[in-house]
Amino acid sequence: MTPRGVIADKGYDAKANREAAPERGAVAVIPYRKNTKTPHRPVPKNLYKLRARVEQLIGKLKRFKRIAMRCEKTERNFGSLIAWAFVIILIKSVHTA
Repeated sequence: MTPRGVIADKGYDAKANREAAPERGAVAVIPYRKNTKTPHRPVPKNLYKLRARVEQLIGKLKRFKRIAMRCEKTERNFGSLIAWAFVIILIKSVHTA
């Protein structure tokens, strides 16, 4: 699978990271640090907002101790546990809405 975009935070603002993305056919969505000497190009804010959503979802998944500690050893059981956790997260989000 080839990625279409690389979404990262300012911690990955390096020339090597920005050059590696187009080599793989992806767009680099990495905001610039204030002290970067290269000229700043605008970053698509809609794509960058997706990064926050993904991080929030991973944070919610890590509330489940068995997922955070990787108690399940087989890929099948771990995938099933993640699917179960997603269902619980979805039910809680619909119930509170």
